[in-house]
Amino acid sequence: MEVVEARVVSVAKPQPATLFGKGVVADFTDRIAQFDAELVIIGAPLTPVQQRNLERKWNAKVIDRTGLILEIFGDRARTREGLLQVDLAALSYQRSRLVRSWTHLERQRGGAGFLGGPGESQLEIDRRLIDQRIAKLKRQLEQVRRTRGLHRAARERVPYPVVSLVGYTNAGKSTLFNNLTKAEVLAEDMLFATLDPTMRSLELPSGQTVILSDTVGFIQDLPTHLIAAFRSTLEEVVAADLVLHVRDISHPETDPQRDDVNAILGDLYKSTEMDEANIPPVMEVLNKIDLLDDAQRELIVNQTARDPNAIALSALSGEGCDALLVHIEEHLSAHHIITEIDIPLTDGATLAWLYQHGDVIGRDDGETATHMRVRLNLADRARLEQRQRANRQPDGAGTA
Repeated sequence: MEVVEARVVSVAKPQPATLFGKGVVADFTDRIAQFDAELVIIGAPLTPVQQRNLERKWNAKVIDRTGLILEIFGDRARTREGLLQVDLAALSYQRSRLVRSWTHLERQRGGAGFLGGPGESQLEIDRRLIDQRIAKLKRQLEQVRRTRGLHRAARERVPYPVVSLVGYTNAGKSTLFNNLTKAEVLAEDMLFATLDPTMRSLELPSGQTVILSDTVGFIQDLPTHLIAAFRSTLEEVVAADLVLHVRDISHPETDPQRDDVNAILGDLYKSTEMDEANIPPVMEVLNKIDLLDDAQRELIVNQTARDPNAIALSALSGEGCDALLVHIEEHLSAHHIITEIDIPLTDGATLAWLYQHGDVIGRDDGETATHMRVRLNLADRARLEQRQRANRQPDGAGTA
């Protein structure tokens, strides 16, 4: 589309009917007529009444911030899950705006008081159809959520640590994902290029395998029903062992973008009633340093060199990506311990417990015992020691 004019308008007191005051509405009426503009985008939420009134006054299509995001989402979705999520978000948004589609119909007519006009009847029919469609989409997404849960459970049985990429939209998550995993996920300089979660295995310098997950980008003031629609996707973030917060350090609003992402993550953890102790650690990845001038670049690199929870890199050129892999390994090692243990062949319960709670790196079956090399988190390592102490006690002295 060709943008003919963009303007920031201060709204001291939002008007219920049109959001803007009469003078601003009249001024835009003239400008829209002058440019023969067909579309007006308002960078704020509009009520259905405000949207309808502005369209009448300006004789042009009017969409608000949420409508624009949904238009982009609809253009980006590729997989069945992505399409389901976009449909659910769009229908939830459109349900309150049905009145705009039927203003040409008669709303009242003579006759018995309980008989509405055809417009009212059409609204009721459409609302019921949308409600049925929303209910169906929620059931389908619930099935997707269960399937994703089964996949997650399967990964836990042969457990690899999960590392999730999160960040503001267009921060370079997919470019970094492709660079690290040699995948071919769509990575473009545009908003919400990624709507569908993608997971690939990634080998760290030590040979350890992790699962890297690319997720949908966040944006300031993301409407709550959009977050709800993408809940099944965002659950991968909740289940992660480490979260990489990818930031576009070259963007002039990189700090507000960081705050927006942290706020959405906080809301996500709160909505899933996640225990604070289980919230995954976060490492900041300051991307696009190739777009900084020499002075800025040196400042950022020096800052991250002193911070173990941050690293500067360029996902496009690959600079700093090898160092990121080392950082990921250090973060995961700090929360996991590699343990070697001999388990008697008669102790099948402990063997099953290790497969359930740990990452089995190696196994050597002997004549009387099985030698296991397992990666465990600190809490499970303590539980294993407790099991071993209990097993060494004389019969009847204690149980685990």
